[in-house]
Amino acid sequence: MNAIKAIRKNVFCVTQQEFATIANVTQSSVSRWESGIAPTLEEMANIRNAALSRGLVWDDRWFFEAPLVPDKAEMSKAEPTGAAA
Repeated sequence: MNAIKAIRKNVFCVTQQEFATIANVTQSSVSRWESGIAPTLEEMANIRNAALSRGLVWDDRWFFEAPLVPDKAEMSKAEPTGAAA
């Protein structure tokens, strides 16, 4: 999965339109990012600042390597908190 798409889906858990609002760009810009065009440094800063202001876990490396966050299907298969190891 593309790094920006992984950030949008796994970190912010939002649609392209919602992510566009977060990054202060158009939805078509988000679509281009997910197709391989890199965001500008200013756009990356907007994304980082939005994550931090929302109290989300953040790592700038995710712009270059997709975050290793399990998708929702994998999370639903996880053992409940407090389960025996």
